[in-house]
Amino acid sequence: MSTVDKMISDMVVSRPRQYSSAIAPDASLRVPEAFRPSNGGATVGFRSAKYTPMDWHSNNYAILQQAETDATAAERIQRLSKSLCKKSEADAQSRQSEGTRHLGGRLQEIHLLKSELQGHIEKLLAETDLLLLLKTRLEKALDATEIPYGIATDNLTCRERRLGPELVKDAVEDELLKEMDLIRNIQALLKRTIDQVVCQIQINREAKMTLELDWSDKWHAYNLDDQCGRYNNMSRNTQHHPSSATMQDQVSEPTSWLQFSQENLSRAAQEEHTTMNLRVLVERLLRDTTEDLRSQCAAVDQAFSQRCSDLAEAKTLLELQLAQILDQIGAQERNIVALQQAILDKDAPQRVAQSRLYQRSHRPNMELCRDDPQLSLVEEVWQLDAMLSSLQQQLAEARGSLAHLEESRTALEKAIACKTHSLLVDKDKCMPHRRRYPTVVALAGY
Repeated sequence: MSTVDKMISDMVVSRPRQYSSAIAPDASLRVPEAFRPSNGGATVGFRSAKYTPMDWHSNNYAILQQAETDATAAERIQRLSKSLCKKSEADAQSRQSEGTRHLGGRLQEIHLLKSELQGHIEKLLAETDLLLLLKTRLEKALDATEIPYGIATDNLTCRERRLGPELVKDAVEDELLKEMDLIRNIQALLKRTIDQVVCQIQINREAKMTLELDWSDKWHAYNLDDQCGRYNNMSRNTQHHPSSATMQDQVSEPTSWLQFSQENLSRAAQEEHTTMNLRVLVERLLRDTTEDLRSQCAAVDQAFSQRCSDLAEAKTLLELQLAQILDQIGAQERNIVALQQAILDKDAPQRVAQSRLYQRSHRPNMELCRDDPQLSLVEEVWQLDAMLSSLQQQLAEARGSLAHLEESRTALEKAIACKTHSLLVDKDKCMPHRRRYPTVVALAGY
């Protein structure tokens, strides 16, 4: 039974029966006293209980009056039914049109949010891909720092093999130690940056997944609302779902629905901004670390060049001094030979003079006179003794000088050997090894 039929039925049932005021409500049912059977004995002859003519007319009038009243009520109900049908039809069409219009508006809202979600999903994907490229560059840059660290360590180890006084803590060692400290600090910084990039990539992926879930829900909702918007009274795929109008507990409000998507979009925009700042920071970090490493490498190379120049200059001075010392040694050796010859040459005159004095000391008596020859011979012997003493002293000094010259020569030769070995370590071993230093491109992670 339809709703309209039910309403008409209720109206008919609930309508009180109307009667004429001339006849009592139960007049048609009242039996006159004359027609009531007697409670006494049997009636006389063929007398029976009969209605009076007035009762008969009254009864007919009541029936006609009731029929007319029912017909009037029926006409009124029919007019109300037609009006109700038209009104319900109009209301149904109006409600359906309004629902279609609301569905269209809802589709536009979903489409706009879905487009925004799609745009931020693509941005997050692009930013995450760029972060992945930067992560690869950071890892390559970190690996590239192992080469200069190994070079610096090898240089310090090689320079530990310098000899004697050459094992000095010079500017080269200071720059090498600075280079090692710089590389260790850069490695620690790169590792922390890689961890930060990995964390941001994970956050971006989580935000992207949240947007994708929201986008997927809106895609399904859009398809469902689009299908609902296409329904009309002529659609054949509609069914009765009596419980569909019941509100579900988990249904969201328009405000919370919009706020949910706005929060997701806001978080995505924030992560995009954070990712862009992080990318700028990583680019600057790679550029600065590359410049610092190359700058320190140049400082170390400059220190090596200066040290090798100082060593070569010192070695040249030592070699020149050694040549002079060798000349002096040769001259001193010749001087010693000359002194020895001079001493040897004074032996004969000394023997002659002493022999003369000795022979004249045997003169007898008064002949043993201190005459001029005697005085001359005595003076000659003294002079010869003094000359020999001077020559002996000069010979001793010459021999001492020669010994000092030999010591100087030994020291010079040792110093030259140390300088030569130091040049071999710095110039022939360390500096060629430093040519393996990574390029700017490799240090930048490319």
